[in-house]
Amino acid sequence: MERQIVINHGAETITASIHYPDGTVKREGRCKDRVPLIIICHGFVGSRIGVDRLFVKAARDLAGEGNLVIRFDYIGCGESSGEYGQQGIDSMIAQTRAVLDYGLSCGDIDPTQVILIGHSLGGAVALLTAVRDRRVRKLILWSAVGYPFNDIVKITGRDVYDRSKDQGIADYLGYGFTPAFFDSLGNYQPFQEAIKFNGDVLVIHGTSDDAIPVDYAFLFQKVFWMRSEGRCDKEIIFQGDHTYSSSEHRDQLLLKTKEWLRGLEAVQSDWQHWMI
Repeated sequence: MERQIVINHGAETITASIHYPDGTVKREGRCKDRVPLIIICHGFVGSRIGVDRLFVKAARDLAGEGNLVIRFDYIGCGESSGEYGQQGIDSMIAQTRAVLDYGLSCGDIDPTQVILIGHSLGGAVALLTAVRDRRVRKLILWSAVGYPFNDIVKITGRDVYDRSKDQGIADYLGYGFTPAFFDSLGNYQPFQEAIKFNGDVLVIHGTSDDAIPVDYAFLFQKVFWMRSEGRCDKEIIFQGDHTYSSSEHRDQLLLKTKEWLRGLEAVQSDWQHWMI
């Protein structure tokens, strides 16, 4: 079952879709009567639907695995109110935490199984949120941005950035981007902050991604391995593009994501039995 919800955030409203878990999935352990919470963070000028309905498919598949899943539109995107490009990453982190607040208020959530999935710029925002919010225990990065300013300016074109600085606002795909937005991109460095997150991480990237280099997956894994705790696994999808647009690559993405989550749940269940 799924339904649309609206989450208030200051003067704006965040529109989201919540997918309830399949009740037939049986769990073990001390929190067997509670379910994991997964929140999906979309990318630059995206929406909670995703290119070729990627996030719809992902949310339904993950709910079928027994998770409560929320996918949402950042302010100014999709059906949310406001103007995208007027603020920046700091606002997106705050919005993500507001969605976390809502998800955890739903009841019957396993506090040890709070997971953020972020795609592209949403991957960077998910990582930065996880570093700042200890409620996040696991992180899944799909084609994640590593250098927000350079990566996004490469996508928009340098002329959009220059026009924004000169005129105070610049159009890109119908969105108005301000200098404040671009400045915020330069204020955050996901590779430098990654080491601060102590939870488990899965990094997935396609070799044919022409928006965000596949090399970032190896860099993220290297940084995550430098931590004193928390595991990091990596999956490279051969010929996968930035949005996993072919059914074959999308299926690989979702299968690896589900298998990874199942594996971590099995490890946790075994550990709890050992403690008893």
